[in-house]
Formats: sequence, C-alpha cells, structure tokens
Amino acid sequence: MKWTRFFSPTLKETPAEAEIKSHRLMLRAGMMRKVSAGVYSLLPLGLRVTHKVERIVREEMNRTGALEILMPVLSPAELWRESGRWAVYGKELMRVEDRHGRFFALGPTHEEVVTDIARGEVRSYRQLPFTLYQIQTKFRDEVRPRFGVVRAREFIMKDAYSFHQTEESLQQTYADMYEAYTRIFKRCGLRFGAVTADSGAIGGDVTHEFMVFADTGESQVFACKCGYAATEERAEGEIEAHPADEKQRDLEKVSTPGMKTVEEVTAYLKKEPWHLLKTILYNSDDQLVAVLMRGDREINEAKLNKVLGSTVLELATPEEIMKATGGPLGFSGPAGLTDIRVIADNSVSGMTNMVTGANEADTHLVNVNLGRDFEVSEFHDLVQAVEGDRCKKCGEELTSWRGIEVGQIFKLGTKYSTSMKAQFLDDKGTEHPFIMGCYGIGITRTVAAAIEQNSDDDGIFWPISIAPFEVHVLPTNMSDKALVEAAENIYRGLLDRGVEVIMDDREERPGGKFKDADLIGTPIRITVGERGMKEGIVEIRLRESGETTKVETGKAVDLALEMVGDLKKRYEL
Repeated sequence: MKWTRFFSPTLKETPAEAEIKSHRLMLRAGMMRKVSAGVYSLLPLGLRVTHKVERIVREEMNRTGALEILMPVLSPAELWRESGRWAVYGKELMRVEDRHGRFFALGPTHEEVVTDIARGEVRSYRQLPFTLYQIQTKFRDEVRPRFGVVRAREFIMKDAYSFHQTEESLQQTYADMYEAYTRIFKRCGLRFGAVTADSGAIGGDVTHEFMVFADTGESQVFACKCGYAATEERAEGEIEAHPADEKQRDLEKVSTPGMKTVEEVTAYLKKEPWHLLKTILYNSDDQLVAVLMRGDREINEAKLNKVLGSTVLELATPEEIMKATGGPLGFSGPAGLTDIRVIADNSVSGMTNMVTGANEADTHLVNVNLGRDFEVSEFHDLVQAVEGDRCKKCGEELTSWRGIEVGQIFKLGTKYSTSMKAQFLDDKGTEHPFIMGCYGIGITRTVAAAIEQNSDDDGIFWPISIAPFEVHVLPTNMSDKALVEAAENIYRGLLDRGVEVIMDDREERPGGKFKDADLIGTPIRITVGERGMKEGIVEIRLRESGETTKVETGKAVDLALEMVGDLKKRYEL
C-alpha cells in the first residue's frame, strides 16, 4: 500500500477530548474519528487492526468447535420481557420504537435471541452440546462514555453461547473457552490476568474476567501471590479485627449536633472510626433494608445486590429514611428497627459497645450491643476489599492492580432457558431446560488495551500479530530517482513475498515521515536515505526496541522477511 493511496489522516496535536493514551493515539494515528459521544468511525488503519484481532478470535473460536452465526442488532422487546431483562437491564439498554408502536432493543448482548433460536430448532439431547458465536456491533447507553472505545456506546464484540445437557458438559466448554481466551490474548501480545468477577446484568453464578494490566484501567483487581485474584466487586478478604470489650457497658444517648459523618462523630466522641456502626438504608425492589457496616469500611454494593437478589437497588431517599426510622439522614441506627430487614457484614458480629445513630436528629447512641439493643437477621460478606486485607486462601496480604476488561466468560446455568421455556428431551423423553454458558470479547476494546500496553511518547509499537502493516518502507527524498527506485524495489519485493507493507511515498520532509512512522507503529521500518544510498545500504529498525541494522540494499528484503518471521514466532501458539 502506498501512503498517498491510503487514507491515514494523522494529527500532530492531541484532541482535547482524549483522556487516556489509547484514546489519544487512536485519534492522532488516524485510526478513528468521533461521530458523537461514545460513537466512532473506524478509519482504514483502525479497521485493519480490528480485522487482525477478529481473525485471531475466529481462529481460536473455530478451534474449539464453535460455529459462527450472525444475529440481528434489533431484537423484539417480547424476548427481553420473557427473560425478565427488559426492566432489569436498566437505562443502558437502548430501546427503539417502530412505526407500528412495537419496541425493540439495540442488542448489548444476545442471550435472548440465541435462546430463542435454540428452543425453536433443538429438541433432543442428541443435538447437544453446541456453541454458536458471532462478531457484531453492540450498543450500550453508557451514562458517561469515556476513554474512546474502552467505554463506548457502540462497539464491536464477539459473543458466544453454549448449550448443554449436563453441568459436566458446561464445565468442559467453560474450560475450553478459558484456554481459548488465554491463547487469543497471548496472540494479541497482551499481558493479562483471569480473575473471578461479578456477573452483573448477564447473570450466572460463575464468571471470570480477562483483565489487561493497565494503570488507566477502570477495573481494580485484588490479588494474592498464592494465585487468588478477583475484581473489586467480588474480592473477599479477612479484614483486620479489633479487640472487643469483655464487658458490655450501659447504653447512653449523646448529643451530636450537626454531626453526620463517621469522621465528625468519632472525633467528637474521641473514638476510633471502627467503633462506629454505620446504618445505611437501601430500597431493594421497593422494600427497605438496613445494612450495617463498620465505620472504617465501605459497603460493596455488588455483593449486597447478590445477597438481596435485587432487580433495582438504590439508596433510600431522605424522606424514606425519616418515615422508616423517625430520624433524618445521617442519624440512622439499628436500635428500634423492628419492621425493617436488617443485615450486617460479618465483621459486625464481633463488635461490642458500638456507636450508632439514635434515629433522631443530632443524636447518637454509645455502647450499643448486638442482641441486647438490636437484632440482625443475617450476616454476609458485604465489605469492599482494600489492600492489606488478608487472603482467605493463604492468609497473605492482598495487593491490587488496575486493568481493562477485554473478555468475560459465564456459566449461565438455566437462567434464560427456564424463563424462556427453552427445553430439550432426554433419552427417556423428559423435558429439561438447556444448561447454558456465554463468552464475550470486546474486539475494539482489545485494540485499545493493546495500545495502552504497547506505546511510548512517540506513538504505538504494535505486536506484529495485530499490526496494521508489518513493514514500513520510508524513502527520505521522493525527488531522488535512484533512491525512489531502490525503495520501490524493496517495497515490491516484500509484497511479492506476502509481507504486509506500506511505503511512505509522500513529498514530505523526512522528520515528518519519521514521526508518522513512529506514531502508527509498524513493527519494522526500512529507511532508504540519501547518505546510505551512497554506500549502497539501507537501515532496518525495530519500532519496539529501537534496534537498528544496516544492510546492503539488495539484501534488505531477505533480512526484513527473516525479521518478520522472528517477530511472528512470539505469537504463534
């Protein structure tokens, strides 16, 4: 490909909208352009990389025996109502209405559609198991689209769905997909980890996220050297225990005028934050529930939602709090809450002589004790993990790192097949719901994650497995006929040998060409310069390491071909 025939509008300056490295470089390298918030057009360079990632994904999915299909972007609201997700998915689900008043969803994922296919076409256990997948545009109405294609409203995703007769069969496919995902991300040149995660709106009890290590990642992962790793939504740790008083003291009511926060109350009462018991009221599907947490820790709402099984979980309003407790927001406590479900974090069970709100304005209670002054209906792990908590597996301290989620695999069980009455007949003629799994990869997000890990101040250095081009031929002076002829010979020689090559044939100053070459990040650059041509040599440079080799012009094609082969070996699994 000649640069003058290629559409690659690079930018010298970083657009003001760009927030992270991948966002900046995808815009500057001419890989994409913004259409509206969270919506981008992929330009030729960006689409070439995207197709490379798609090819790797297809190869590894096909290797597992999965079959590719293509489902519609539009899916009728009736299917989503059958599964119960028309309301559950919330505002992120983009809904459209046709001219006849019928509602459709712009698919963020396709469990409903694929389950409808299975229930219409599969009747016997003899047809199981099977896996269907697609690579398709998805839509999610993000409340705050950001970071370019990392959190976009429209994006490309691979989603796969498996159907099984038994849990053992699902476990085998889940393991196969885990291995396939590991190969995919290694072949894409990513450094990543697979971690236990929360299933969110997709559902299911078992799920792993594949996280690319990146300081700019939105997800926080807690990990231990023993191998335990989980996202912040699922991370569990043993939190530091504080000694309980042996003797319960007499309950006291104290005035705390205008003091609502943990810091204000404990400083006034000369107590440590862990002495205070926070009482947070939530509205769970229109039912109020009080959640108790130690004052020095935060509630993990993903864990809470899993315990409650809520369709909608929201903090109670000040009006609801006043009506339920008799006191204003900031002064709630568990004492006297007889008509509200009260649940607590496990750490609360060992506390004594606590400080709590008194359920009246400007007042707290001191020396509150479980069993004497209030009751708890159930205890659960509800705390947000922090670094320094002890691993439940080995007792060592948890550390944390940030990452970008690029893939997730789920064991769905019968969540969708039961609600949508998708069944098969076993060998005795008895009907059973399909046991299902689903497996997603963010294609465009993977592209962005690769840039986050493979870039420097000058631009991108692509792993050759997903690079838009493998070799960049750069003649420094298009007015020098001999120089241009030498560059053309190298360019044609590489094309004839099957190498993906771009030649910068622009009438530009060498400095601008070098900057663009570093920006778009082709792994190998061959510079055909005037000084070298006088000696009959060209310069071959590896983008990632900066390592440079000088070679006779006539041997450049063979050496470049060898270097391409060496780089490819890193990603052949």
